[in-house]
Amino acid sequence: MNKVEIFIANESHFDYAQEICSVIETSAKDRGTGIAKRTPEYIEKKIKAGNAVIALNGNEFAGFCYIEAWSHGKYVAHSGLIVHPNFRKQGLAKRIKEFIFNYSLEKYPEAKIFGITTGLAVMKINSKLGYKPVTFSELTDDPKFWAGCQTCTNFEILKSKDYKMCMCTGMLYNPKDNVEESNSNLEPEPWFKEKILKRLKRIKQRMLK
Repeated sequence: MNKVEIFIANESHFDYAQEICSVIETSAKDRGTGIAKRTPEYIEKKIKAGNAVIALNGNEFAGFCYIEAWSHGKYVAHSGLIVHPNFRKQGLAKRIKEFIFNYSLEKYPEAKIFGITTGLAVMKINSKLGYKPVTFSELTDDPKFWAGCQTCTNFEILKSKDYKMCMCTGMLYNPKDNVEESNSNLEPEPWFKEKILKRLKRIKQRMLK
């Protein structure tokens, strides 16, 4: 078996666009989570702009993720992180996340990197990269970002809460904060506690019903 490799996607990877969309949609249904749908044309647009990474096992599709830039490059988000079922439970999601995180730091060195997610596994990966949980008010206020949530199953909840709260947890990596922490003698306080986050998630689900 070939080793799975991760690449910055280019136009030679357009043929994978439909499969990427199918895996994203199937994964959302299987997990019962709210992942916004994407079209092959949208995926191709991200690839053409140099804002996507793809994982391949030879010519076999294994995983994908893309970058969104908001508020004139002041904020960057990673979206559409997906691993094909044949390659799950092998640490590939973590590898893809780390790859696109480092790529984003190179391409958008001044940007704050943020994300919203319902997945505890993603939260755990993000926490190790230096993300911290934040309220939605600390994320971009670009309406185009929130418009991207319209195909999510939880969009009506987000809309009813005036885009201030939803099932997702907001997470933010501020490069300036991390520079300050690295220059200090204090170790950053670990915040990720899976049992606590699971309990808070259940509380949020009850509140937003």
